[in-house]
Amino acid sequence: MKLGTSLASCSVLAVVLSAGAFAKDNHSGKFTLTEPAKVGATELKPGDYKAEWSGPADNLQISIIQNRQTVATTQGHLKNLEKPAPYDAVTERTLADQTKSVDEIDFNHSTEALIVGGE
Repeated sequence: MKLGTSLASCSVLAVVLSAGAFAKDNHSGKFTLTEPAKVGATELKPGDYKAEWSGPADNLQISIIQNRQTVATTQGHLKNLEKPAPYDAVTERTLADQTKSVDEIDFNHSTEALIVGGE
């Protein structure tokens, strides 16, 4: 009887832990920069990054992560797309000093885009 109880407890724990892992991925996505670009006041080098966000859709706290370390933080919001993005894409804008700034991040097969920065 103790073996049955232990197995049942382990099964419930496994389901709870796996559900938590899937939920965390709902508020993150990966992207690649091919040239230097700013996020907030931080200039990021070309490379692979992960964006994680939390908060209400119209006032998000965004963290940009590379190699498991947060390298930039900023505010932003979510934008609904008419159809799912066909691939990951980063839209940039050119600032007055001619540097690039990340403006929007679209994630593969997602109907939401991450708008980076205030506005």
